[in-house]
Amino acid sequence: MKSPCEIIVWHVLPVIRKDIAMDLIEDHGLNQKQVAGKLGITEAVISRYLSGERRNLEIDDNVILNGVRESANRFVKSNSRSVIEETRRICNILKSKEFIEGINYVCR
Repeated sequence: MKSPCEIIVWHVLPVIRKDIAMDLIEDHGLNQKQVAGKLGITEAVISRYLSGERRNLEIDDNVILNGVRESANRFVKSNSRSVIEETRRICNILKSKEFIEGINYVCR
């Protein structure tokens, strides 16, 4: 069994980043370069997210998805919150919904 930290780094963070990136592109009209800059990752990673290469988990919980959308909105409206703060906030939502514990068996 993988540790919770390992699951977060390898499986959860890419899902959060991809969902935020997709929201920024589809709902806010940002391009890949702008999204990469806001998230502090490379354009190549954004490209892989868009092509479906990087993601093996789906989030279908509306509370979590609303949290992701809220983060995307905050990135567009203001730079006052950092990627780390927003990721931490979403991880707290995931924890409260027991999402991480629920994927432990999926990520073996």
